[in-house]
Amino acid sequence: MKMKRFITGQDRTQSTLLPELLDEYITEENPVRVIDLFVDGLDLASLGFEGVIPADTGRPAYHPAVLLKLYVYGYLNRIQSTRRLETKALRNVELMWLITRLAPDFKTIANFRKENGKAIRKVCAQFIELCRQMNFFADAMVAVDGSKFKAVNSSDQNFTQAKIKRRIQEAEQSIAQYLKDLEAADLRSPTGSTPHQARLAERIELFKAQMAQLQAIEEKVQAAPDKQISMSDPDARSMQHRGGGIVGYNVQAAVDTKNHLIVAYELTNVGHDRSSLAKIANQVKEALQVTQLTVVADKGYYSGEQIKDCMDLGVTPIMPKCKTSSNRSNGLFDKNAFIYDPSKNEYQCPAGQALIERFKTVEHGKNLIAYWSSNCKTCALKPQCTTGTNRRVKRWEHEAMLDQMQDNLEAMPDAMKVRRCTIEHTFGTLKSWMGATHFLTKTKEHVSTEMSLHILAYNLKRVMKIMGSGNLMKAMAT
Repeated sequence: MKMKRFITGQDRTQSTLLPELLDEYITEENPVRVIDLFVDGLDLASLGFEGVIPADTGRPAYHPAVLLKLYVYGYLNRIQSTRRLETKALRNVELMWLITRLAPDFKTIANFRKENGKAIRKVCAQFIELCRQMNFFADAMVAVDGSKFKAVNSSDQNFTQAKIKRRIQEAEQSIAQYLKDLEAADLRSPTGSTPHQARLAERIELFKAQMAQLQAIEEKVQAAPDKQISMSDPDARSMQHRGGGIVGYNVQAAVDTKNHLIVAYELTNVGHDRSSLAKIANQVKEALQVTQLTVVADKGYYSGEQIKDCMDLGVTPIMPKCKTSSNRSNGLFDKNAFIYDPSKNEYQCPAGQALIERFKTVEHGKNLIAYWSSNCKTCALKPQCTTGTNRRVKRWEHEAMLDQMQDNLEAMPDAMKVRRCTIEHTFGTLKSWMGATHFLTKTKEHVSTEMSLHILAYNLKRVMKIMGSGNLMKAMAT
């Protein structure tokens, strides 16, 4: 078919002289050269990769460097599926150059990731160390947050006590309704069984079998430590996510506020962030090899014990206080209306009265000190303060650390904006790369390996964006 007045292509039957060397297809600034140089510079044996030393007998295997390059290229280009990697290795010119026209099958590719999880996670740490050596983390300030990622486990295959109870009730209601329909059908046709009656009886037996299955699952849920089980991925958990629910993992990440590189991460199946701050902050300190560190987080991390642990580690946490008091909603003064004077060890109430130390107590494992004034009964502001005899204020023995953190927050008014612009963009980018189905592997160990590959690809692309592929290769060569 002739197409006039359009840009025309080349005749398919015309002979073409292609470059003789595969290397001529790959430009000097191509990111695939960065992958090749980075992996070749790793000591795979010390990192723990299997198969670095070939076996004396049996069929020759692929060198771990070949499969590692294949994975890094795949995750850098949003190709996470092992079957797609197998296909790309046969027709992608960049991959042909990178792994020298080798074509491992998808099972070999999948087994490599499965058997070398710890080593792959160390590779991610190696690149972070390379970034540290190139002085990317000079400011030593990170933003920390957690985000929920979907696992290979649908909501229907996750069971909690509430879900089991609801599904059993639904099955019971269905059985009751079908029994009524069957009774009505029997009255209409008392002489013999009709196809409609047979279908109703079949549905009743189906729901009875479902009831028995749900009751068996209920026993497993009751035996589980957290009263929850997932059938496809046993480590995945149901978590609250944007007003709804998600079955997956909670990924904790620390991102430096200057270059937006992921410094440390932790994959958990706990649905909240309150117990994660000190651990991830300590990982950042070790990765950056610093003695002092500033960490910015949101109020979901607010925990007195975690803040104390951070400060004991030399970490300065900055986050807003999580206000859980019901006094304000009830029209009463909350604790912020009472000003503590450390020199006198007393509080001053809104009426100007002094609340002095009365006794010490222990609540929820915390050592608390109780303060109150003897003048509450005659105070004009008492209706706005308390419904009891005295307004009591309790202070944690380490609350001075919380006061110090509040001062740090006030000294940095744009802290929450910095956190939001740093970490939330990072998580959004990662989820965009992953697509609708975030993780492809199962169990916490293998999912953690998969997350490491995503983070390595993210950091690699970020550094190439900042300094260029050519300059990065020069830095790695030195």
